[in-house]
Amino acid sequence: MLERMRRKAGAKTAKIEVWWDMNDCPIPEGYDGRGVRPSIERACKKRGYTGPVSITAYADQTQTPDHHLLALSSTGVSVAHTKSDTTRSVMYRDIVEWRGQNPPPATMMMISDQVEGDFSWDLARLQQRTSYDLFQANSMKHCSDDFILVYYANWRWEQLLEEDGGAPLVAAAGGLSSSAAMFYCKTCNFNCQSLKKFRKHLSSYEHGLEEAINPPDTRLSCVTKTWARNYPATPEHATAKIHVMWDMNDCPIPEGYDARLVRPSIESAFKELGYSGPVSITAFADQKETPLHHLLSLSSTRVDFAHTLAWVHYSRIITDFELGLLKCLFWSLLLSGSGIAYYLQRQEDTFFTSAVKVKGLLHLPECFLAHCVYVIAKASMISISISQLKYIQRRRTE
Repeated sequence: MLERMRRKAGAKTAKIEVWWDMNDCPIPEGYDGRGVRPSIERACKKRGYTGPVSITAYADQTQTPDHHLLALSSTGVSVAHTKSDTTRSVMYRDIVEWRGQNPPPATMMMISDQVEGDFSWDLARLQQRTSYDLFQANSMKHCSDDFILVYYANWRWEQLLEEDGGAPLVAAAGGLSSSAAMFYCKTCNFNCQSLKKFRKHLSSYEHGLEEAINPPDTRLSCVTKTWARNYPATPEHATAKIHVMWDMNDCPIPEGYDARLVRPSIESAFKELGYSGPVSITAFADQKETPLHHLLSLSSTRVDFAHTLAWVHYSRIITDFELGLLKCLFWSLLLSGSGIAYYLQRQEDTFFTSAVKVKGLLHLPECFLAHCVYVIAKASMISISISQLKYIQRRRTE
């Protein structure tokens, strides 16, 4: 607990790295680009983060007016040239590279409309291994609350630029003659501090040839895609309690399957990985639609039921998860004075803010947030397909 508090305090004064997608969040018409840095810094300071701020702006800079480039550079904002269709992949590659070179405490801020789509799955797994404070801004008028990533602050782009409460700055005449930050060409690995040299490079035959022959990949490089699944239990978690939340709508009991085998099959799957703690299971569904013999079979093996209607089904699961997690954290603090638990994630599936929907075989994560093991998944709420449970049970008995 004390260690967590120390890390949190350290993040408040640690470096803040900003990656800004100018395609999604352009400089508004009539806004002075020199106001971008102070607006971001003010927004961070209002939330108690006072560390040094580094900003890199990504876009097809052949389309960015000189006065914007000079304004940004004069305030220490680095400028990176990318082709429009490669901006997200280049930006994310830089994010991953920066993480590898800058251990926490630190804060990462992403200004982009792509975060809760393209970046989120991979970045969420990276956050499990090495956790940073996350800030986010985007141009979307209506932001979803169902974020995959947990943010310490979240802004609309134009509101962020007006964070000081005043009107947007109007570009002043003159005063934009010097360049302080770097200009980068991500295609050619070229950099300089002169806008004139930067423009000359972007208009050169060599640059055009390089962009035509060796353009950056437009596909996002998911660095966690090859990470191992089914992590064996570590000693401190091997006997921790496990709570399973099972969505019976998505993962019904297969026809002809004996529902009394659900619990022993789930427990067997955990034990194969070294998790031997007590298992509690809650089955979520419109239980009026569940056959009586299934209810009796499950109940006889101590599976609890939660009756939910279709329009509140997932929100009920999320609510129960959050309440349960709070209880687990309280229990762990009383017994051990420290909190560790986990949630689960997998590429190509859907996250909730604090709950996870997963399809597939048992995928236990490597990072924990509370002393009890708390797993959420769409496919049987432990990310094990109910239709496969009988095979696990059969294998255990053979």
